Amino acid sequence: MTAEQTRRPAGTAPGVRHRTRRAWISADHPRYKWVALTNTTLGVLIATINGSIVLISLPGIFTGIRLDPLQPGNVGYLLWMLMGYLLVTAVLVVTLGRLGDMRGRVRVYNLGFVVFTVTSVILSVDPLHGSAGALWLIGWRIVQAVGGAMLMANSTAILTDAFPARQRGMALGVNMVAGIAGTFIGLVLGGALVEWNWRSIFWVNVPIGLIGTVWAYKSLHETGIRNPGRIDWWGNLTFGAGLTALLAAITYGIQPYGGHTMGWTDPWVLAGLAGGALTLAVFCMVEAKVTEPMFPLRLFRDAAFAGGNAATLLGAIARGGLQFMLIIWLQGIWLPLHGYDYADTPLWAGIYLLPLTVGFLAAGPVSGALSDRFGARPFAVAGCAVTAVSFAGLLVLPTDFPYGAFAVLVLLNGLGNGLFAAPNTSIIMSSVPPDARGAASGMRATFQNAGTVLSMGVFFSLMVAGLAGSLPHTLGSGLTAQHVPAPAAHTVATLPPVGVLFAAFLGYNPVRQLLGPAILDHLPRANAANLTGREFFPHLISRPFHDGLVVVFTLAIAMALVAAVTSLIRNRRGTTSAATSASPLATTSAGGGVDGRPGRAPCTATVAEAPGSQWPLDGSGRQKGQRPTC
Repeated sequence: MTAEQTRRPAGTAPGVRHRTRRAWISADHPRYKWVALTNTTLGVLIATINGSIVLISLPGIFTGIRLDPLQPGNVGYLLWMLMGYLLVTAVLVVTLGRLGDMRGRVRVYNLGFVVFTVTSVILSVDPLHGSAGALWLIGWRIVQAVGGAMLMANSTAILTDAFPARQRGMALGVNMVAGIAGTFIGLVLGGALVEWNWRSIFWVNVPIGLIGTVWAYKSLHETGIRNPGRIDWWGNLTFGAGLTALLAAITYGIQPYGGHTMGWTDPWVLAGLAGGALTLAVFCMVEAKVTEPMFPLRLFRDAAFAGGNAATLLGAIARGGLQFMLIIWLQGIWLPLHGYDYADTPLWAGIYLLPLTVGFLAAGPVSGALSDRFGARPFAVAGCAVTAVSFAGLLVLPTDFPYGAFAVLVLLNGLGNGLFAAPNTSIIMSSVPPDARGAASGMRATFQNAGTVLSMGVFFSLMVAGLAGSLPHTLGSGLTAQHVPAPAAHTVATLPPVGVLFAAFLGYNPVRQLLGPAILDHLPRANAANLTGREFFPHLISRPFHDGLVVVFTLAIAMALVAAVTSLIRNRRGTTSAATSASPLATTSAGGGVDGRPGRAPCTATVAEAPGSQWPLDGSGRQKGQRPTC
C-alpha cells in the first residue's frame, strides 16, 4: 500500500484532496496493529472499570452525598446508579457500531474517549446532596455511558480490521479479557479509592481518558470498509424503547409492592414487561423490512453467529450474578465475621476477589492465541464447562468458608470465563462480512451488557425469593433471643427482605436503624452491644442467604452448560457463512477459515493481510497491482 493510499479516507477515489492530520504511525507500519490493540484495550478497560468501580463504592458515594440508601424511597436511586450506565450502553452500542460502519469506526471511537473524559470531570464535581446529588450522578453517568458505548461498539471492529486472520484470536483475546477483567479490577480500585475520597473514583478516569484521546487521535487510522448509509431511526426508537421498558420493569420488579416482597404484581411492572416485549417484536418486524437496518437480522441466519451471541448472553447473565452474589457474601457476611469493620469491607472485598481477576488475565490472551492455532470452539466450550464446575464448588462451600478453598474456586471461575471470552468473540466476528463488523461488534456488546442488567433482576429476584422463605423466622427468633420485645421483633421480621439484601450488598449493619434508639436504649447493655456489633447480623442472615445462594448458583450452572452447547453450533456442511459469501475479501478477512477455524486461505488471502482494504479488486479477487503470495 502506498503512502497516498494510507492517507486517503475509506471509500475516496484517487486524486481527491483531503485535509490530513499528522499521525505518529502510519496504517501500513508493521507495528500499527499493536498500537491499535493497546489503545482499544485501554478504551474498553476504562469503560468497563467504570461500571464496577461505582458498584463497590456505593457506601462511600451515598455517605458523601448524604443520602441514606436503606430508606425505602432511596432504593431506586441505588438501582439506577448501577443500572443506568449498563442500560444505556446496551441500548446504544448497536447504533453506535452501525454509525462507525457508516462514518468511520476510528472517528466514533475517538469521540467516545472525549465524551467519557469530560463526563468524568463533571461527575467528580457533584455540588448537590441528598436526592438531588443522586440524580446528578445518575444523569451524568447516563451521558458517560454514551461515550462508553462508542468505545465498546467500535474497538472490536477496529481490531478485526487491523489484524490478519492468523493473529486475530490473540488480539481479540487481549481486548475482550481486558474488558471483562475491568469489571473486577474496578472492584479493587474502587475499594481502595473510596477509602480516600469518593470523588476519586471519577477522577481516576480523567488522566487515562486524556492520554487515550490524544493517543487515539494521533495514531489510529480508518482501515476498514466504509459503508455509507442512513440511520435506521424507527429501528433505533423501537429497540431503545422496548429494551428500556423491559429492563426498567425488571429493575422495579425486585422492589416491594403492595405488601409483597417483590413488585412483579405491580401494574406498571407488568405493563413494562408486556410493552417492552411487544415493542421489541415490532422492532424485529421493522428490521426485516428496512433496507439498511441497525440490527441486521440477516446475520442470525448464520448459525455460528446466532449461537455465539446466545452464549454471550447466557455467560453475561451468569457472570453478572456471580459478581453481585460474591460482593454480598464478602461484604455482608464473611468479612464482618472475620473481624473487619463494615467501613473497611469494600476495600477488602476487592482484595479478596483478586484471584478472579488473575484468572481472567491469565487465561484470556493464552486462549485467544491458542484458538488461532487449534480453533475457537474447543476453548469456548471448555471455558463454559470450567465455569459450571466453579459454580458447583461455590454451591457446596459453607457460608463461613475457608478462604483457600474460596480463592481456588473463584480463580477457576476466572480461568473459565477467560477461556471463553476471546474464542466466543472470534466465532462471532469471524462469521460476518467486513462491512458489518461494526454492527456485529455492537450486537455482541448489546447481548453482553443486556445480560449483565438482566442478571441483576434475575439473581436479585431469586435471592429475595430464597430469603423470603426463611428470613422472617430467623430474624424474629434471633431478635427475641436478645430480649427485643416480641411486637418490635415481629415488625422487623416482616419487613421486605430486599432491604436486608441491600444492606448486605452495601456492607451495612441495619439492626441499629431497624430497631432505633427507642428499643436499643431499653435493652441490657450487653444485648444492645451484641445486636449492633460485627457478628450478630452476619450470623443471622447466613442460613437464609445460603438458601438463596443455592437457587442462584444452580441457575448459573444451567446457564453455563447451555452456553457450552450453543458454542458448539456451526454452519451445516455445505452452507457458507455471511462472511464467506459476501465478497472475495470476506473469505479471509473474517476469520481465516470456516466458522472461525484456522486454515490455509485460498489465493485471495493476500487481501487478508490488510483486512477491510477499500481499494478495487481485479477479476481474480486480488487488489489491483498486487501479486498473489499463495
